[in-house]
Amino acid sequence: MKRQLRAGDRSITQTARSKPKSGKLRQPARTRLSKPAIAEMFRRFEAADPEPKSELEYVNPFTLLVAVVLSAQATDAGVNKATKALFKIADTPEKMVKLGEDQVRDFIKTIGLYRNKARNVIELSRQLVTNHGGDVPRDRAALEALPGVGRKTANVVLNVAFGEPTMAVDTHVFRVANRTGLSSGATPLEVEEDLLRVIPHEYALHAHHWLILHGRYVCKARRPDCPVCIVRDLCLFDAKTPGP
Repeated sequence: MKRQLRAGDRSITQTARSKPKSGKLRQPARTRLSKPAIAEMFRRFEAADPEPKSELEYVNPFTLLVAVVLSAQATDAGVNKATKALFKIADTPEKMVKLGEDQVRDFIKTIGLYRNKARNVIELSRQLVTNHGGDVPRDRAALEALPGVGRKTANVVLNVAFGEPTMAVDTHVFRVANRTGLSSGATPLEVEEDLLRVIPHEYALHAHHWLILHGRYVCKARRPDCPVCIVRDLCLFDAKTPGP
């Protein structure tokens, strides 16, 4: 069963709950947008920003890993301010271990949870030296085994440092995915699975950056800036903010 949704001057086809021959209702997928709508959404994101970049500042895979670990419950701007001086003197795990936990803590004390994060940075640096020859591993399991590194952090490192089409689901990606209809997942993992399944392959590499930036600057938590949204007519969010 199909129904037509009017979105601006567009007619977007969306699949509704249907009843198969068995007589049982088939549960709808968590993604409500149609394939053409999803493809058009990411085509527009690409046209607006063909090469999106992480807003965290780093110089190599190791400093990227440290920056992402530090960014938990902190802003990218706040992390960049703290790591600017830190990375000038400790841009390898060997140098970070030599610097020591007390000095790392002093550099990052403006960041939330800085004591625990300093401990994690030193320990993950030590493990990189001991277990990986000082290199950041290009392997999810190995990354997630490091102190302070969870699935989201591993996804960011694999994507940004190694060019893998992973989907790091932070609060912005989670919000945008649920509002637009890309997913109705209740957990970051469900949203990640949905996005990896439905986003066209040609957009997969940069998709999480587009969604993060869209959530950070347009589809904001308290008052989304719907009037300037480039995918407004495709989005299924009911509570769109009106124009001026």
